[in-house]
Amino acid sequence: MREVVLVTGISGSGKSVALHALEDAGYFCIDNLPPELLPDFLRIERDRSDRRVAIAVDVRSAGSLPHLLPLIDRLRGEGVAIRSLFLDASTDALVRRFSESRRPHPLSTRPAPVRAAEGAQEDPAGDGRRALVDAIELERELLAELREVSTVIDTSQLRPAQLRLWLRDLVGAPHGGLTLVFESFAFKHGVPLDADFVFDVRVLPNPFYIRELRPFTGRDAGVAAYLEAQPEVPEMLTQIGDFISRWLPSFEDDQRSYLTVAIGCTGGQHRSVYLAEQLARRFRQRSATLLRHRELDARE
Repeated sequence: MREVVLVTGISGSGKSVALHALEDAGYFCIDNLPPELLPDFLRIERDRSDRRVAIAVDVRSAGSLPHLLPLIDRLRGEGVAIRSLFLDASTDALVRRFSESRRPHPLSTRPAPVRAAEGAQEDPAGDGRRALVDAIELERELLAELREVSTVIDTSQLRPAQLRLWLRDLVGAPHGGLTLVFESFAFKHGVPLDADFVFDVRVLPNPFYIRELRPFTGRDAGVAAYLEAQPEVPEMLTQIGDFISRWLPSFEDDQRSYLTVAIGCTGGQHRSVYLAEQLARRFRQRSATLLRHRELDARE
């Protein structure tokens, strides 16, 4: 057994899509394995083969979740390479997805646990069902500790094809060291939930207002030449890069697997794309580096 990818996260955030993508990438996948069975399964798998394994664990096993983090620590201590991925999405996106699919939230029909989510309201009908938003917030509370120790993927604005692509990039990155993820985005579509650092570059001159440059992106030579000619752009690029360089060793010492640096502008097409491209180029020789363009990838 070469590697175990643990897929978890908020219901409706795309865990089924993630498992299918991993299966297509050659992983042996299991959905909703109770955490208490994880050590026995991995012991059998270790003796059986050298294949990669992906396991989905989520709030459907809510009663077993408190045992999961100690299990992960123990297995890592025994030399099992575990990569934990946590899929998340904004509450608005989750409500929309549940409304479209007409599927109930896993917690909407469960008896309320002793510790309810703060602000949760009792169902006036008295049938034990929670409002969808209350169920989502309760799930966030139950999974908060697991989210803290996982690599977070924000699927709020991602199409299934995007998620599959990003997931393949993540699991394809070298395991064991820190991987830098540079992501461009549009503020008008929201800040990525998976960002560790967010830099706002909307103060820079905007190529959108140059008619000839408007249809192009920060990956095109004309847009890059325009931005490089503006004194503020190289200055901001240098300052962001120097900040990351200064603190990157501390994050490496902290045993982080991924550090996501999000660069945002108004439309996620010109300035943020250019800076993300340049930063990825600067750090590629130093660290394993991934590059994402949230808004551009959504159009491809």
